[in-house]
Amino acid sequence: MTSVISPRAVFVLSLLVVPPALPAQAQPPAPPAAAVQERTISGVVVDADSQAPIAGAEVTSGTARAITDPAGRFALRVPAGEAEITIVAMGHFPLVTTLDARLADVTAAELTLARDAGFATSVAVVASAPTAAPAAETVAPVQVLRTPGALDNIYRTLQTLPGVAATQEFSSRLSVRGGAPDQNLTMMDGVEVHDPYRLFGLTSAFNPETIQRFELATGGFSVKYGDRLSSLLVIENRDGRSGQGMMNGSASLSITDANVVLEGGLPKGARGSWLVTGRRTYYDLVAARITNQDFPAFQDLQARGSWAPSDGTRLTAFNLTSRQAAQLDIDSDDARGAFQDDTDNDLAWLRFDATIGTRGQSHTVVGFSDTRSTFGIDAAFQNTSQRSNAPDDDSISTANVVFERALNVRDYSVRQELAWALGGHVVEAGFEAHQLTTLQRFQITGDRNPVAANGSSVQGGAGLPDLLQSTAKSNRGGAWLQDTWQALSTVSLQTGLRLDRSSFTGETLLSPRVSATYSPGGATRIIGAAGLYTQSPGYEKQAQSDYVLDFTNEAVKLVRSERAWQASAGVERQFGGGLTLKVEGYYKRFTDVLIGRLEPEEERLARVALYDFPAALRPNIPTEPLITTVPTNDGTGRSYGFDIFLNRPGGGKLTGWTSYTWGRAEREAYGRLYPFEYDRRHAFTLVSSYAFTPRWEVAATTRIASGFPRTAPLGVRVAGREDRLDLDADGITDEILPARDARGLLEYSVDFGGVNNLNNARLPVFARVDARVTWRPRGAAGRWELYAEVINVLNRQNAGAFDPELVYDPESDRPRIVERRDQAIPRLPTVGVRFRF
Repeated sequence: MTSVISPRAVFVLSLLVVPPALPAQAQPPAPPAAAVQERTISGVVVDADSQAPIAGAEVTSGTARAITDPAGRFALRVPAGEAEITIVAMGHFPLVTTLDARLADVTAAELTLARDAGFATSVAVVASAPTAAPAAETVAPVQVLRTPGALDNIYRTLQTLPGVAATQEFSSRLSVRGGAPDQNLTMMDGVEVHDPYRLFGLTSAFNPETIQRFELATGGFSVKYGDRLSSLLVIENRDGRSGQGMMNGSASLSITDANVVLEGGLPKGARGSWLVTGRRTYYDLVAARITNQDFPAFQDLQARGSWAPSDGTRLTAFNLTSRQAAQLDIDSDDARGAFQDDTDNDLAWLRFDATIGTRGQSHTVVGFSDTRSTFGIDAAFQNTSQRSNAPDDDSISTANVVFERALNVRDYSVRQELAWALGGHVVEAGFEAHQLTTLQRFQITGDRNPVAANGSSVQGGAGLPDLLQSTAKSNRGGAWLQDTWQALSTVSLQTGLRLDRSSFTGETLLSPRVSATYSPGGATRIIGAAGLYTQSPGYEKQAQSDYVLDFTNEAVKLVRSERAWQASAGVERQFGGGLTLKVEGYYKRFTDVLIGRLEPEEERLARVALYDFPAALRPNIPTEPLITTVPTNDGTGRSYGFDIFLNRPGGGKLTGWTSYTWGRAEREAYGRLYPFEYDRRHAFTLVSSYAFTPRWEVAATTRIASGFPRTAPLGVRVAGREDRLDLDADGITDEILPARDARGLLEYSVDFGGVNNLNNARLPVFARVDARVTWRPRGAAGRWELYAEVINVLNRQNAGAFDPELVYDPESDRPRIVERRDQAIPRLPTVGVRFRF
């Protein structure tokens, strides 16, 4: 087999290998012309990155022409011989190749097209790999805009994919296949994004209107990416549309923000484009006039310019500036105080893309990222988890919450990628380097969170110190070498080795990885991957963590990078009507997991000695050791399960996808094996859309999943209160006395026990249905789109957590516990509009 590359073509060899020519004496006699006239060439056209079928691609050979169906399949009748095939598809580089149809039909050709991403519009390059991560799923920006319940947020759309779970219903943080939220890597155009959320996770930093594609790898991603254990989200921005005049654009209004996009070509006929977009919340402007308060709000300004100074080169500049703020005074029957948030994000990079001869490519990215965030509360709340056993509300305690957290992450980075096509191989190499300056500050001068069972909880656990302030400067980098080999027409192999080094730990780590694809038939693909993944400590990961670790403590000198060995295997089958079925199993083994160290015996005894309880009440003293912020690598774990994914992306009136995941995630720490916080055994999702006419469309998202583990209360105990006024007149002010209300009655609080009680129960089943109706006055080609949407149509009261309340118990000397459902989205109707100009 030979391949011919047009000046702008990108090719990946995934075809039948031409057999060697037979010796002259062995050549079969040419049959009569009437006996051999035509051959059939059939196969499938797929995307090089995601391995997804490409529908609507044009496949030609001479005068023969075919259009791929929704499953990417085609068939051509061509004269017997070596046939030159040309494949052209929107958004991809064209491919010209030659197939041998001299002696027999070609029935299982797999033609792989490289995506023509915005940054490579006029750069002739070699596609990165014919083998994508086995667990990679590509999400089109239009799916983000049209998925009911997603609120134009990519992370809420990703929550509908197999193996992906939202850590909270309000939040955008994800747990992927039993991993923690801080184990997910987000890359935009080759630059790491440290703060991808806005409005505390209600929406994301990414505007779907300006994105070329989203791709999530839930495991098995290549050695080109590292320093995370669980998943990789790759985001590619698009260039401005330069073929429609100097300027055009769009505007939209959703429940969270208003958005304007302006774009066009460069002046004076220069090759390139520009794009500017702004987003801003609007409800805060209305609310401020009514309440004289600064409600949580954000505003983004994004600009991108692209210029091709010559054939085969492209220079791209990008900048994103975001500001988020809130200043609220709280004054209600059960709370009084103030809430404040200020978060600034600045992100910029310069990228240069170039060809190397006719068979190579180079991508160079220099980036800058700066995130500065402060969050604080100074308020008094009615503490329903602490009270005396009296019937009136005066018996309920008050919690004084005075808390402030600051987190800064500044990252200077450079990334270099190189790739060459060498015969049947695609060889890639590169490196990345980061210079990080990070700061973390926690200050708690009020009460601790009484329902935080883990002492190192970011929500104010009892193991947090009164003041934790830490600044760290570190460097980390990685280098990789990867080879993708089309071993046979039906088999492709990808092997790679990654080297990582972090000044935080002083380690140099090697991570081997391998993946393979076997296509026994045109409609079936068997995929698999295995490898080692590592993650260095750092405050840039702590921003997404559930727990606080102090990396300035002396113990940090002993910490190591976390590790995870992963393996996955699956089968993918394409059916008629555009249906694709994928079944995949996975296994992860975590080692050296960072956790908070248990309180040493000396510290535990010193803490317990502060309690000045009479003998009759001493059994109520919390003597179990607390989990602290001192880091240690004493955690291990594993997760395993399987996904079933059925997808019908387009091509008819009914489109959508459905998935089912069974999984198990465990952690071993503190001398016991217990379910991980995001261990979800069952999860089912159905996202469907039906177009009645080109103007009217209805869609729905249905999600049903088993509940996460939780730590259930064991009972109640006598609460303690610091004696700073020497209330017992013993001359000691550094002690803890039994808490009493104004009438002298003992106050009780919820007892969650020690580490042996962590995650001993589960939340109830989660279920939610979101629905949307869309009207396009002039159909899909029109300028206007209006929609009405209802989130949680059935108004189901899910439970993201249980809030334990103590209520009066007339039959006991102590109050009893009543757990109430909390952290759920109620029924929420919304409308939106989009307009193109």
